[in-house]
Amino acid sequence: MPEPLKIEAVGDRQLVITRDFDAPRELVFLCYSKPELLRRWYGLPDWEMTVCDMDFRVGGKWRFVTKSPGGYEMASQGIYTGIESPHRIDQTELFDEDWTGGETTVALTLTETDGKTRSVTTVTYGSPEGRAAAAATPMADGMEIGFKRLDAVLAEEQT
Repeated sequence: MPEPLKIEAVGDRQLVITRDFDAPRELVFLCYSKPELLRRWYGLPDWEMTVCDMDFRVGGKWRFVTKSPGGYEMASQGIYTGIESPHRIDQTELFDEDWTGGETTVALTLTETDGKTRSVTTVTYGSPEGRAAAAATPMADGMEIGFKRLDAVLAEEQT
């Protein structure tokens, strides 16, 4: 069973999120880069992903919208700034309801050891206040819920 995610503050503008998955790196990468797989795990289980637009190439835009059972929508978008299959995805991210003071940069790095993959996501905020605002949210809980759903997708795809 993978360990829960770890979040570490680095400097005054970064959060580094580490999570292990019991799957090969290529499959984890596909779950981040293919809309049909991403839709199966991204977000909270009782929310609907109403928009999953991905132009998965350097310079391509992406936009995700999830909707709660009560109708609240959470939306974010960005641009892919670097892709090195199957080990790295760099992108910008901006939430429609921007509580972190502007666009962030997000670097996802995947490394594999003995068929298991370590995911390290480095989020760089525009300011220390932006990072503090993000860290004050239940971000870790939401991410771990999504990652547990990703665990299930990875297990299904390996059978």
